[in-house]
Amino acid sequence: MKLTELLLADFDREVERSRRALEQVPDGKYDWKPHDKSMIFGYLAGMVATIPSWIAMIVTRDELDVAPIGGPIIERARDETSDALKASLDKAAADARAALEQTTEEHLLTSWRLLARGQVVWEGARHEMIRDTLSHWAHHRGQMTVYLRLMGAKVPALYGPSADDNSFQ
Repeated sequence: MKLTELLLADFDREVERSRRALEQVPDGKYDWKPHDKSMIFGYLAGMVATIPSWIAMIVTRDELDVAPIGGPIIERARDETSDALKASLDKAAADARAALEQTTEEHLLTSWRLLARGQVVWEGARHEMIRDTLSHWAHHRGQMTVYLRLMGAKVPALYGPSADDNSFQ
């Protein structure tokens, strides 16, 4: 199996898991958070919806500065409904899928850098960055499911059954 095929197969499974989680987002909870030090729910759900865009950037750019000096930080729309979040996921996933389908094995072996204020904070082969991004995505989706539980919303089956969903997906 080619590296691109492996990444696409993993990516497709994670898109569907994210969709199931985003389907449970309750309206009117954008600014909710479980603790003063916690991220607000809407921002977290927005990350789950848009993290696939990071994969597209890893394939199509040589680096990304998430906090450029004197420049804008990447901003997302304030998606406040499950439908808006799923639409953002669809766009980000389509862009990531297209980038992965158009890249080569050789390109995935080249280096990519993540910067903050011009300083390298993470550097490695693109395929490693993509795999780490998939793990990062799963982490935030798991965090989001804890928020769903605390808000009284249903938690979908993602890697196995949940208390609300007995399917094994």
